This record gives sequence, structure tokens and C-alpha cells, in this order.
Amino acid sequence: MTVLSLLPVSTERLLLRPFTPDDLDDLHAFQSLPEVARYLYRPPLTREQCAQSLTRRAAGTAWSEDGHDLVVAVCPVGEAKVVGEIVLKLASASARQVEIGWTFNPAYAGRGYATEAARAVAALAFVELDAHRLFARLDVLNTGSMRVCERLGMRREAHLVENDLDGGRWGSEYVYATLAREWKAERA
Repeated sequence: MTVLSLLPVSTERLLLRPFTPDDLDDLHAFQSLPEVARYLYRPPLTREQCAQSLTRRAAGTAWSEDGHDLVVAVCPVGEAKVVGEIVLKLASASARQVEIGWTFNPAYAGRGYATEAARAVAALAFVELDAHRLFARLDVLNTGSMRVCERLGMRREAHLVENDLDGGRWGSEYVYATLAREWKAERA
């Protein structure tokens, strides 16, 4: 069994599903943008890199070792178009630490899709994958992602100063997190 078996998941406005090879154009449309890549500490992806990524994602993964992940395509209900992605990464299997991240096409910004999708995937992390702690690392300049973390009820736990090199720029990061018991209490 792979974690892809947890999908699809529907929210009020979104369908969260596994990626397929047919998603190449949509994925490349935003992963190739410099304004998206700037917060990921890597250059924009080429079409070939996106195709390789889709092949890996479609194969799925288990959820038992550090580094295993679940990558979710985010589509508006009734549309085949992928507007973003949410990633869960098992950072520590023994400590049940799970990292969450998201990347969205800027053409769909301001609609609340990232928050809605991240909320649903956080529920998967806590309910289905038994996460103890869910955390996000983001560039301090990424105010949109800060707002998503805050809407999810995550607290800012750390400010890592100049901890990564983005081309010629030292980047600083915030770490946001929430514990399973806090997440459950907030929903009670």
C-alpha cells in the first residue's frame, strides 16, 4: 500500500488527487516560473524536470521511512486543471514529524485554495498518517505562505537567519508548527 491510496479527497471547492502524466502542462505552467521557484531555493524547473517529477509522483511511495512523501495535485471541483500541489514529507518516522509544503500557480492566488487544500492534507497527516507534529519551513519573504500557516493554526516556532543560499542571496526561514493534540483541540 502507498500513501496515494488515501486519495482522492474532496473539499468544498477542490479535488485533491494523485498526479498523472496528463498533468505535465499544468505543473510546468507554475513550476517553471521564477516567482514560484524563488521561495523554493532552486531554479525554475524545465519541462523535462517536471516530467521526471510526475513519473516519480505517479509511482507513489510507502510511508514508513524518513524522506517518504505524498504529493497531491490540487484541482478546482469540476475542472481537470491542476492549480497547485501540496506535499507531505515524513521528516522523522520515529518521532512522527511531518513537513507540509505547497506550491500554487500565481494565476490562482487570492482564492483561498492553498489554505483549503493544506487544511485537508493536514487532516490526512494527523488522522490517517498519525503525525505527532506538522511543520512548515518557509522563506521569511513569503508572506502568502505565512498567512496560510496562521490560518491553519500553526505557530511560528523558529526564525532561521541566513540558513540557505538562494543563488547569490542568503535566505532566512521561519518554521511554523502544530501538534496533533493542538490540531484536534482546535477542531473540537
